[in-house]
Order: sequence, then structure tokens, then C-alpha cells
Amino acid sequence: MSQPSVRHGLLDRFVSSTKNCADRPALDVEGTVLSYRELFDAAADAAMALESALVAERPARLGVLAQRSLAMYRGILGTLLAGHTLVPLNPSFPSERSLAMAEQADLAAVFVDNGALERLEELLGAVTEPLVVVLPDDGSLAELRERWPRHTFVVVGETPRPPDWRPAQVAPDDLACLFFTSGSTGTPKGVGVLHRNAARFVEMSLERYRDFGINETDRFSQFYDITFDSSMFDIYVSWAFGACLCCPSAKEWFNPNRYIADKALTVIDITPSAGHGMNRRNGWEPGRFPDLRLCRFGGEALSAELAEAMARAAPNAIVDNAYGPTECTVDACFYRWDPEQSPAECEHGMVPIGYPGHQVGLRVADESLSEVPVGAEGELLISGPQVTPGYWKDPERTAKVFVRLEDRQVHYRTGDLVRRPAPGEPIIFLGRLDHQIKIGGVRIELGEVESALREAAGTDQAVAVGWPRTESGASGIVAFVVGESIDEPALRDRLRQRLPAVMVPRAIHASNELPLNANGKVDRKALIAQLEAEAGS
Repeated sequence: MSQPSVRHGLLDRFVSSTKNCADRPALDVEGTVLSYRELFDAAADAAMALESALVAERPARLGVLAQRSLAMYRGILGTLLAGHTLVPLNPSFPSERSLAMAEQADLAAVFVDNGALERLEELLGAVTEPLVVVLPDDGSLAELRERWPRHTFVVVGETPRPPDWRPAQVAPDDLACLFFTSGSTGTPKGVGVLHRNAARFVEMSLERYRDFGINETDRFSQFYDITFDSSMFDIYVSWAFGACLCCPSAKEWFNPNRYIADKALTVIDITPSAGHGMNRRNGWEPGRFPDLRLCRFGGEALSAELAEAMARAAPNAIVDNAYGPTECTVDACFYRWDPEQSPAECEHGMVPIGYPGHQVGLRVADESLSEVPVGAEGELLISGPQVTPGYWKDPERTAKVFVRLEDRQVHYRTGDLVRRPAPGEPIIFLGRLDHQIKIGGVRIELGEVESALREAAGTDQAVAVGWPRTESGASGIVAFVVGESIDEPALRDRLRQRLPAVMVPRAIHASNELPLNANGKVDRKALIAQLEAEAGS
């Protein structure tokens, strides 16, 4: 039996904006500003180019191998307007990773921009099945056709679009996006987001941020890479409002503070790690961003210090801490920073993750998945219409963390440790369950060590890891702090005044910055790899 149509699913609101805000600016990229009418036409031409060459049934999986270009947005929108599934790829990723993602997704086609042609050729030489490749122009068309005859190449705009062309309709359970996140085995794991999941996320965002006064006059940032699910807020929520999405070039992203001012951005969405980098050397001096009306932080824990710094730098902005895993479609909880009330609600110097979004269900559970008493710690479980079906082609892993409980709803086990709040109080994020370690049988929450490190070192960033590893946990702790230099013995003395001896790091490394992964989060795996390399040398 066929599923009921939901029109355009994830793009419902974008399609509405193309009608209601046709002449308003929709996209500022590569020095060009496109109206909603112009952007829709560009995307429809991309969809038409795809339809002219692709014979696969809907929805097929289509890659977009591009960065910070008009071609990237045409690929995103063209894929979805044609009724297919978007698989974001990143030309800067290692070839092996991109190939693993392409093969897992069983890509039928890929959109590219001119900056991705070198990575494209590496992909074409390695993929198992032939691809349809959609190019932004015909500059490399003849050469690519000659070099790769088993693949099909088409150019956007070469196939005329009929006057009666319309976007494809989709079903609620059609796959809208397939995001690949880091896997514990070293192989990327895919998370499939259905149209009903994505459409509910967009609606929840509209419900929240309309109350904050966000509307079609706003100017949104896109600082996130499209392979990071948080980019869905930038792209689809900005267009749902009828607002303008502003995408910095790689050069402009080197100085995001200047970009915010130059483009008169009013809404920005960043990771706390990116925010720490932007704030160094007084980058966020008080009053620097008078045009900002909303600053969202997400992707990792937010420190009270950083929230306070942004609130001072953007005195007219609401500072919002958004929490949610990819498996639950971007956002599940929100916490609005209040300079008067919030400092008292923070724990270990970190901002609460707050309260569930509309239609989101939360449970704080023990190891048996029973709800813990108020005030007790437990794992956060999420239910509701934004919970995705699970991991792509991995039923075993899906069964472990997508669990059906006595209420008959599917709950996603986040692996995040929180404290169950009393009614009306915010949820306190305490850290990752996998960031807990045991040393000599003593359970240690590394978030508490990191909080003490930040205060004792007078730094805005610190990371603690269990090292060296043992079968039962770790034999000690090694820390990394951001700073020009540190007096390590003096710092450890200060830590001993706050922490039990077993929690004091045996070594503390100082550096100007911590490594970040492609999503802008602190890369703990890179820090551990650094320790492994040092141990092996």
C-alpha cells in the first residue's frame, strides 16, 4: 500500500517561501545574492539535469561533493526537489573515508563543484558501480567523459526544463538525508533521516524561534559543514522563515567575527569549540555584535563562561543552548541563557541542556532503562517524531540503542549522563557515559576534572582523557589545556586542593589550540592518538 503524500517533506517550507518571498534574498554565496525565485530556478535546473540521466527509482541516494559554493546548494536542493535522498560529502575528507561513505550509501549519482574535481576523480576510479555525475558547467565535461567512460556526466542547464515542471512529492517514510558520523570501529556509520523526522525538526524550530522574533528579515550564518547534521538548522530553518542564508568562503571563515559584522548577520549557529576560538584575544569584546538577535550553540557542552561572553558581545541577542544527537534529527532540548538566573543553574561550569522541544519525550534511566528518581543521575533517552529509524544497514547496532519500552515508543539511548530534574527545572548535562573511566575501581567523571582544570588554569578550554588505557579503564589521567604556557607543578597543586588525588592529571599539556574534527568539535580521538604516538616513540 502506498504511503500518503507529504508534498515536499523537508522542503515543504522552502517551497512555500519561494512563493511567499519570491523576490527576497535567499542565499548569499561566492559574492552573489540570489532571490528565492532565482534559487528555486537554479535548483530546479539541477533537478532537471539529474532527471535527464538518472534511471534509478525514487528515492535513490545522491551525493553532494562540494563546499561553500552555489553548486553545493543547487546539489542539495536539486536532490531533494527531484525526490531523492541527500548524502552530504566533503571534498576535504580523505579519499578512503569518502569512498566508504559512497559505497555504504550505494550512491546512484553525485553533484560536484569545480573545487571537488580532483577528489571526484579519485572516487570515480574506486567506486564499484557507475555513477551519474552532475557538473556545474561544461569546463571539464569532455575530459571527464574521455577519462571515465563507464560513468555518465551531465551539466546543469543543458537539458531544458519544461514550463510545467514541478518538484517531486515524497512520502513520510522516504529517506530525506543520510548523514555519516564517526564509528567506534573506524568505519563511518550512517544515520538515515526520514522526511517526517526532518519536517518535524523544521516545524519545532519555527515554533521556538518565532517566539524569539525571528522572521523573514533575518540573516542566518552557515558556518557548519553540510556533513554535520546541525547544518540542517542553518539551511532549512532559514529558508523556512523566508530569511537569507549567508555562507562564508573558506577565506572568510578564517575570520568569522569579521564575517558576522560585514554581512550584518542576525542569527548564528556554532559549536562551543568554534566560539572559544572566536573569543580568544578578546575577539568578543562587549558590544561587538549589535546586529545579532540569536546565537545558537550546539554540538557539544557549552560553558557558562562562553555563554556570558557571547551575551556581552551581542547585547541584543538571545543566547540559546541547543542539544540533540544526529539520531534524533538535530535538536531535542533547549536552554535559553539568562544572565541573572542561569549561573546558579550551571554545574561544573557548564550550561544546562534545558527543556524538551515540543513533542519530544525524555527519560532519565538507569542501566535497566527504568526511570531514576528526581535528583538522581542516569542516561538520557529520547522519544518522539524526530527519532530516526536507526543506523543504515546495521540492524545489530540499531537494536542496541533504539529500544522500545513499556510505552510502546522507540527511545534512543544517547549515552549522555544527565541529572533528572524536578518539575520546572532544567536538565543538567554531566558528560558522556563513555567519558567516565575507572581508575583503581573508582568511577571518575572526566567533566568534573575538566571543570577544575579550566578554573585552576584560567583557561576557557580543557580536555581530560584516561591514559594509559587498561582493561578496566585507565591507570591515570592526562590533560590538555589551551594556553601559552603553564606552570605544571603549580597547576597540579591547585588541583589537589579541589580534587581527590586519583583525579589529578599525571601530565598536563599546554597548546595554543585543541584539535577539532570536521564538525568543529574537540577531537578527543586525535588527542589520544597523540598520546599513543608519544608512547610508541
